[in-house]
Amino acid sequence: MKIIGAGLPRTATLTQKIALEMLGAGPCYHMANILTDMSLVPQWIDALNGQPDWNKIFAGFEATVDYPGAYFYRELMDAYPDAKVLLSVRDGQSWARSMRDTIWGVLYGDTMMHDLAFTAQRVNPGFAKYTELMRPILVNSGLLAADPTRFDLDHTASAMELFNEEVRATVPPDRLLEWSPADGWEPLCEFVGAPVPPMPLPVTNDAKTFADRIYAMSMSILNDWHDQQTHPAESAH
Repeated sequence: MKIIGAGLPRTATLTQKIALEMLGAGPCYHMANILTDMSLVPQWIDALNGQPDWNKIFAGFEATVDYPGAYFYRELMDAYPDAKVLLSVRDGQSWARSMRDTIWGVLYGDTMMHDLAFTAQRVNPGFAKYTELMRPILVNSGLLAADPTRFDLDHTASAMELFNEEVRATVPPDRLLEWSPADGWEPLCEFVGAPVPPMPLPVTNDAKTFADRIYAMSMSILNDWHDQQTHPAESAH
């Protein structure tokens, strides 16, 4: 493990994943890995219950960003003492709105995205396990208010700032880079020890893209379930 991403979700972590892999610090683990392979979730639930197998989880990976890895950044620092730590940052209010419209919205929101995802969970145990993982992470992190079903924008924005201060106080300065895409390639390349690529920094995964991904995944799960109900013999082949 070369790079431990401590930055919270919705702080351009997919951009970081792509950028790190372009710089040779990869493959890079990201929540996207889990969303495309729900069989990975039990490994993280074990970690949440105090029984992590980091070598198994990160086999073949040289970096990790986004949740769930960022939730365990202190444990990963101990497990990989030579790894550097990347703290991605963003304006607190902007970040809180993005969380409300994406991750919190899937778990608790009164939206079509939540309704489709909730229905998909009923017929897909793997997706249900995903929410079993994410709910306690969000609650235990302190990012949500006392009642997680009621989103408090100011509380969540302030909680993000407190988390970032904690990371700054925890990680030795020579292991830490605080970064956002607005900083460009140069500080990230220096941190990783790679030349600056000739192409622009990739920027991806805005709130609409996130929602579209959840819609598509949920509809795919529900369509598969419907096919199994209406044509069980065909879906078995």
